[in-house]
Amino acid sequence: MVAISVQITKYISDDPQPGIVECRLIDVYGKEWVLHDKNGIFSMDYFDSHSRFPQPGVIACEVIKRWPDADGREIVSVNTESPWGVEAVTGETRFDVLQVQLVEI
Repeated sequence: MVAISVQITKYISDDPQPGIVECRLIDVYGKEWVLHDKNGIFSMDYFDSHSRFPQPGVIACEVIKRWPDADGREIVSVNTESPWGVEAVTGETRFDVLQVQLVEI
């Protein structure tokens, strides 16, 4: 499964268990996207209000399209709606990222 590397930046709430965390994703255009979801969506590690941040995390995604930019970097358009229904706090689920931001999980 393909995933985007992100930074988990904050513990938000204990409810629902196992808790809600915030993560941030920087797209290929330099825009920062904020996402909130259950801890287990972004990491196998357990976080709580005493955890230190930032921590590395991932968001599983579906690759939609790939293309090279003018500098020869590979850009990848991904959708985080599949497989786990993750969206930015503003509702977006499609992001353009660099190939180097993707990992296999």
